[in-house]
Amino acid sequence: MFSFVEDSRDFNTCHFTAKGRINIIHAGYMQQQLEKCIELGRINIVINMCLVTFLSSSGIRTVLDIFKKTKALGGKLSIERPSENVVNVLGMVALDEMLLK
Repeated sequence: MFSFVEDSRDFNTCHFTAKGRINIIHAGYMQQQLEKCIELGRINIVINMCLVTFLSSSGIRTVLDIFKKTKALGGKLSIERPSENVVNVLGMVALDEMLLK
């Protein structure tokens, strides 16, 4: 089971919690939710991934795309409390230092 829930929002930061498997189907939903934040001017995004059991290449692509969009606008995307699986996957593709909070 997958869920991607916005926990809180302040002036310019959105906080999300992801749970379950982030695969090609769920990555699209995640991207839509993150882009809504950017459209509203909230260019700092924090995603808690402590409950993510799987991160596919589609999920990585979504995170990287949103990272680039927020950075271009002067904001930042970061992943906090990553699960061991997320740490391993991001480490394999050399994105751990850039994305992990």
